[in-house]
Amino acid sequence: MPKDHNYRSLSPDAAGRYPYTAEDDAVWGELFTRQMAALPDIMAPEYLTGVAQLGLSADKTPQVVDIDARLAKLTGAGAHGVPAIIPPSQFYALLADRKFPVATFLRRREEMDYIEEPDLFHEVFGHCPLLTNAAYADFIQAFGRKAIALGKGYSWHMFRLFWFTIEFGLIHTPQGLRGYGAGIASSPAEAAHAMSDTPLIRDFDLLEVFRTPYRIDIVQPVYFAIRDFDQLIAALDRDIASLIDHAKALGDLPALFPAKESA
Repeated sequence: MPKDHNYRSLSPDAAGRYPYTAEDDAVWGELFTRQMAALPDIMAPEYLTGVAQLGLSADKTPQVVDIDARLAKLTGAGAHGVPAIIPPSQFYALLADRKFPVATFLRRREEMDYIEEPDLFHEVFGHCPLLTNAAYADFIQAFGRKAIALGKGYSWHMFRLFWFTIEFGLIHTPQGLRGYGAGIASSPAEAAHAMSDTPLIRDFDLLEVFRTPYRIDIVQPVYFAIRDFDQLIAALDRDIASLIDHAKALGDLPALFPAKESA
């Protein structure tokens, strides 16, 4: 668990339900209401449809077991509660099983605007709605399987792909450019920034993604935009190992952000 914020792992009861409090419900409700008011012109239609299909609302902190059951019926995907950050091997194995790992602790009120560690709001509100889309769920599963097949030596570059798609991806829609990444959906600052004139928007290119560094503690200076979710699945059919080897040989592109200051 995160060491600096005194968050603690939650244990489910025999029915798989976590002991969320009235304060948790209030925090979830405020986060949900705030984001839903901002996202109609920011997030992809498939994401917004997914929020409704999962039955997410401001009334109550959602339970992973309920999300898992709804996803299973819709696309055969699922959600699996985990304590917090988990090893890459376990993370990829869950994705390969078509399940998204969900950290089950919820941020406290003093960290409503930003929390560095992924919490329940980021995981459920950010990641789970798009798992109601079959093509996107296929990509998540294929990503996990590919990462496992490639092994540890390719893990870091595979996570760059994760970062610039699943976390911070953009997609072209008939309504214009929209977000589909969970980091855009769950963050007020990121959502506003992604739709502003400030960041660079680049067409999705695997080699460029593999060469692009990022920082987790800032709004993103660059986003990659896909045509549709089928493009993501097709990308994983390529020789990923050779592409990553080529990216390593070429080296990283210049960072579009300052180096993080040492503590």
